[in-house]
Amino acid sequence: MNNLDPIALECLAAVIEEGGFEKAATRLNVTQSAVSQRLRALEAQVGSVLVVRSRPLRPTAAGQLLLKHTQQLRLLRTDLEQELHSLMPHSARRTAHDEAISIAINADSIATWAIDALQEIALQQLPLEIITDDQDHTLELLRTGEVLGCVTTMPQALRGCRVAALGAMHYIAVAAPGFALQHVPSGLNRSNFKNVPFLSYNRKDDMQRVFVARAMGLKTVGLHQLFVPNSEAQVRAVAAGWGIGVVPELLARPFLADGRLVNVAESQVLRVDLYWHCWNLQSALLSQLTDAMLRTAKASLAPATPAARASASA
Repeated sequence: MNNLDPIALECLAAVIEEGGFEKAATRLNVTQSAVSQRLRALEAQVGSVLVVRSRPLRPTAAGQLLLKHTQQLRLLRTDLEQELHSLMPHSARRTAHDEAISIAINADSIATWAIDALQEIALQQLPLEIITDDQDHTLELLRTGEVLGCVTTMPQALRGCRVAALGAMHYIAVAAPGFALQHVPSGLNRSNFKNVPFLSYNRKDDMQRVFVARAMGLKTVGLHQLFVPNSEAQVRAVAAGWGIGVVPELLARPFLADGRLVNVAESQVLRVDLYWHCWNLQSALLSQLTDAMLRTAKASLAPATPAARASASA
């Protein structure tokens, strides 16, 4: 295959990432017609349809493959720019801010430890994009080429990727003292868990059901749920008396210390093992990112078990 036009590849990426031709044109500062022409030329060169013109717009398998290739080119350009900047510290950085280096991290990690891991990279003013999704679903974004790395609960590496165990997040069930006294005075148990609302991140979030099922010794449970799609806001809502939350102990710790929250299932802790996945590429930026994620996770999370480390290295 002849060399692919990098401008056309960025056009394809803009269409996929922005979800449409009009927004892609605005991002690239060209007309919508120019976006369509570049995409058609790229499809003619590849010999395949790259985008399904539907609502919502979605990439084909070939489009996903080229999106991944474009992300890799962005990474290589950023590496080159960093090396040039180290040789000429006073030179201006040229990395385009619409060519983001994307990673996927679950909301609870962002709310607790991951921002600290990204501090050094962010201060370099690199075009970093953090995509948030449930920890059980972030790996799909890596699979489709939308991100170059992700935090997930899945230990097995995808083809062309590498994986490392980060450690474990501990989840506990908490409520406001007044709510607990009124609704679960003797703690969460089989006779009362169906009568109280539980706060969840979104409809993909099954943390609460898993926690309660294990605590009650049941295979499955049905819960009355309220949805608050933000980890910090969810803890504040629990503290305000909205219901019970199954939240990271790291996030609940200051609320427990000052009495704004109480643990309503003290004998139950849900351990969620987390893993860092990234493309298996020789990249200074990717190595820096991986080292930062592993170092900060080691300082913040419960240690990875030998089984978790073995699963990651298998």
